[in-house]
Amino acid sequence: MNEFVTYTSAENYAIITINNGKANAISNEVIAGFNAGLDQAEKENKVVILTGQKGIFSGGFDLKVMTKSAKSAKELVTKGSQLSLRMLAFSQPIITACSGHAIAKGAFLLLSADYRIGAEGDFKIGFNEVLIGMTMHNAGIAIANSRLSKVYLNRSVNNAEIYNPKDAVKAGFLDRIVPENQVLATAIKVAGMFAKLNKKAHAETKLKVRKQHLQDLENAIELDLKSEISIDS
Repeated sequence: MNEFVTYTSAENYAIITINNGKANAISNEVIAGFNAGLDQAEKENKVVILTGQKGIFSGGFDLKVMTKSAKSAKELVTKGSQLSLRMLAFSQPIITACSGHAIAKGAFLLLSADYRIGAEGDFKIGFNEVLIGMTMHNAGIAIANSRLSKVYLNRSVNNAEIYNPKDAVKAGFLDRIVPENQVLATAIKVAGMFAKLNKKAHAETKLKVRKQHLQDLENAIELDLKSEISIDS
């Protein structure tokens, strides 16, 4: 797709891999590559597996872009929110093979997928926005509200609580955890099961189940476009 995102196609699934530096940051280029990968998977009628580097799924938005200006921060956050909206309504099943840490937008990508497999180990998962001085954007709240329990919603969004993988399952960021060296293999196994789904029924049912949440997210994105997004450090 580009130098930061690779696309590997197999019989029943496609793997989209993010590879962008030490933090595996979500940049404009990563989002563009990811969208191109989703386009290709849709064209090939493939289940999607999204993964990162060894030890880190993603540390969140590219801070160089986020701190450059209020305009650049808003543009990147908006693209990220639109990506989550696309993932939540995507016609193909999306599985995340969370290869390690998933912070901020990395955690939001987990909440935007259909099935989330995480690695056991000393990894951190959650939202650090309030911790670093960023008031949580409306779209972030909408995404979190659609996938986290009420108790964990407040702990995660308001208090910036970060979880280990086991507790991330309880909170709703992950569906299951497996040994680190089995994450991708497990995702491929799950993809094989998802490939047997009737794709039309899956897509239409997903939209019905998530109808209100998708509408809430669309509204939240519009609100964020009218708001200032910046990091007060």
